[in-house]
Amino acid sequence: MKKIRVFVSGAGGKMGKEVMRTILNQGDMLLVGASDARQQGKDIGEVLGVTPLGIGISGPLEAAHLREVQADVMVDFTNPQSVLKNAKCALSAGVIAVLGTTGLDEADIAEIRDLVDQTKVGAFIAPNFAIGAILMMRFAQEAARYFPNVEIIELHHDQKLDAPSGTALKTVEWISEVRKPLVQGHPNEYEKIKGSRGGDVEGIHIHSVRLPGFIAHQEVIFGGLGQALTIRHDAFSRETYMPGIMLAIRKASQLTKLVIGLENFLD
Repeated sequence: MKKIRVFVSGAGGKMGKEVMRTILNQGDMLLVGASDARQQGKDIGEVLGVTPLGIGISGPLEAAHLREVQADVMVDFTNPQSVLKNAKCALSAGVIAVLGTTGLDEADIAEIRDLVDQTKVGAFIAPNFAIGAILMMRFAQEAARYFPNVEIIELHHDQKLDAPSGTALKTVEWISEVRKPLVQGHPNEYEKIKGSRGGDVEGIHIHSVRLPGFIAHQEVIFGGLGQALTIRHDAFSRETYMPGIMLAIRKASQLTKLVIGLENFLD
């Protein structure tokens, strides 16, 4: 059986390390390389705290290096400033891009889509790789048919760069498919402190919390006459995302188009 040759960008980060550690334990995958400006020159084994693996970590991602190691899939967990550049680099090298870094806007996604159409090399973008989070969003969409008054609280670690989270925005998108825009709260309400009601998308308020000790958490709170419904997902470690990422690598390895959302790979 031909193994999927995987390259990890952002190898020095917490997610990057966990992804590499998990790939090494997959019988149908082969870790062929990694990049990280901060860990450049080190062996992957050294970064993971195991014996050397004979695979060095390169600096900024380069198409030539991806071709050299004959990567099939590039998994990106870098930062919002690098993800678009890395996606374009992978696609130009004929390597499928699996993007877990949030922060891409509509213009960025359109640019990736155009490059995918030109190269016929696939790409996959996921706001969240946790299967439980996908179910939370599905359940929230169904609940919104009956409870149109809803707000979202998303809580992440204090080093997260973007707000609101990609998962919160995706949740709003799904809810908006079944719910008309609605002005919630008192029609004459005012904020004593600007931003107290959070961000407003289609009449849905999103509140972003950034505190140490958290990983990734989201509550979707619905209010109705005499009742409330809360749908919540908690990720307590980065292992939460590994089944979804491995699924994405396997499914994306055959892509020739752009796919957005892990829900597209769930049976």
